[in-house]
Amino acid sequence: MKPYSTFSIVGYDPTNEDLGIAVQSKFFAVGSVVPWAEAGIGAIATQSWANTTYGPRGLELLKIGLSTQQALNHLIEDDPDSKTRQVGLINAQGNVANYTGEECHEWAGAYAGKYYSAQGNLLTGEEVVKEMGLAFEKTDGELADKLVAALVAGQKSGGDKRGQQSAALLVVRQKGGYGGFNDRYIDLRVDDAEKPIQELDRLLKIHKQLIPR
Repeated sequence: MKPYSTFSIVGYDPTNEDLGIAVQSKFFAVGSVVPWAEAGIGAIATQSWANTTYGPRGLELLKIGLSTQQALNHLIEDDPDSKTRQVGLINAQGNVANYTGEECHEWAGAYAGKYYSAQGNLLTGEEVVKEMGLAFEKTDGELADKLVAALVAGQKSGGDKRGQQSAALLVVRQKGGYGGFNDRYIDLRVDDAEKPIQELDRLLKIHKQLIPR
C-alpha cells in the first residue's frame, strides 16, 4: 500500500465552545477516517496509517477527565504500531496535545498554538503546519472559517508531496445539528476532487447561506 499524505488542524473557539477539525489528504474520503469530535468533550484527528480507534477511545478518555496529554499517552501505549501514527487532540478547555511517530513519512510533524494543533505527514516541509497555525490565529470569523483558512494556507505553502484528493470539515456544538437533535453543527466532506480545499470552502459558503444564524 502506498503512503498517503495528510495535513489537519484541530481547534477550539472559546467564545461559543465550538470544537472542530479540518483535514486534506491524497486519500479517498478522508472525512470518513480522520476527524472525530464531541461537543463539550474534544476533537481528535487520527492519521498516518490511521488507527480509527484513537477517535472514540480518545474522546472517552477525555470524557472521564484525563488531560489531552494523558489521553494521548494511553492511546500510544496501547498501540503496538504507534510509531507509524500521527494524532492531534484538543479538549473543551482548548488544551492541545499531538504526536508524530518516528516511522511517519517525512516531512512529518506538528505546530501548536493557543486553541489549535496543526499536524501533517509526507509534506513538503515544516512551513506547511506553521503557516496553517498562523492562518488560524489571524483569521476572523467562526471556528469553521479559521479551520478552512488553515487548510488553504497549508496548501499554498507546499501541502502534500503526493497532491490533493479529499478534504473534510467537522465542527461540533451543543445541540448545533439539524433540529437541535445532535452536535454536528457543520459536517462537510469532499471525497474526491482535483481541488478539494477549494470545493470545501465553496460548500462552507453555501452552508452559511442556508443555516440561520
